[in-house]
Amino acid sequence: MPSTSVKIDESDCEKGKIAMKDPDVIPMELEKLPKSRHRDGSVYRVTHSWKRYYHVTDRTETRLPVPKDCKFYNGTCMRHIPTRMLQIFSLKLAQLSVKVGPVELYGYIAVRDHMDPLLNYVVNLSRDDPIIVEQGSLINMTGPKRGIDLYGTALVEYDMRIKTGKQEGDDLQLIDGISAITDTWGTWNHAFTQRIHGDCGSVDITVSRIHDAVQATVEVVISEVRSSFSLCLGCFIGGYNDEEIRLFDSAIHESQGLKRLVVAAPDGSTMDLKLKVASESSSAAEHCCSFEAGTHGLGTQDIRTDFGLISLKVTWSTLFSS
Repeated sequence: MPSTSVKIDESDCEKGKIAMKDPDVIPMELEKLPKSRHRDGSVYRVTHSWKRYYHVTDRTETRLPVPKDCKFYNGTCMRHIPTRMLQIFSLKLAQLSVKVGPVELYGYIAVRDHMDPLLNYVVNLSRDDPIIVEQGSLINMTGPKRGIDLYGTALVEYDMRIKTGKQEGDDLQLIDGISAITDTWGTWNHAFTQRIHGDCGSVDITVSRIHDAVQATVEVVISEVRSSFSLCLGCFIGGYNDEEIRLFDSAIHESQGLKRLVVAAPDGSTMDLKLKVASESSSAAEHCCSFEAGTHGLGTQDIRTDFGLISLKVTWSTLFSS
């Protein structure tokens, strides 16, 4: 990947902090937890009870639970029930405190919850394979691996950096720390945006607390590829028609299975998957398919295009057993 980064001095970030405030976006530092920075190592010093409870020093990734031991009554499983979940709709590089154009961004954003406090990655990018983004651009999400429980408090942990030199020590900190999202503050079933302010910029995170939620595991397989094309796959869940969850946005050159992501949706609602398919020589063709949310079930749809066959599989499940 060609480098487009620009050498920046750390003091430039300090100069730009004053201009980063936006009265229209709720600052997430209101919920930021103390001594939670990775850069200075304070997050790993277990001096607070919440660090022990959420196993913050454990860097293991969360496991992927599979519902089992169903108990049916009149065709309905009484054991696996909807629950409160947190859905992350989007992440955006809201501001840079220096005017450098596109930057190379790497690091991670993850969630820890009561069900399993291990790291549930939403973004996880190595320094050797950063993404190129600019101010105002979406940060493509690579997760979560499973749904996010929101009984009590969920922690959002982040360590995102801007690659500027040959050594990691030369890089700049975008955002660093841990913030809390609780089930007691704010509205439910309504999307809202909070801003994570950092040393050299800020990231907007748009989320919703969803009552009676189930989780959809979305899997996409591309086969019978006849020519290269671009694919943009967006997801819209019931009640949030204006909030797109960008599941995939990249070029397809060969048959492959794409990443799997988990999406939370209100039980009984409709989840729409919208695909935009195009090549360099053609305008985008749009396709849409819908799936009904439930505690169990499997839905599949095949979409045949001029470029290849796109197979969609959605598996419904819950986080908890009653």
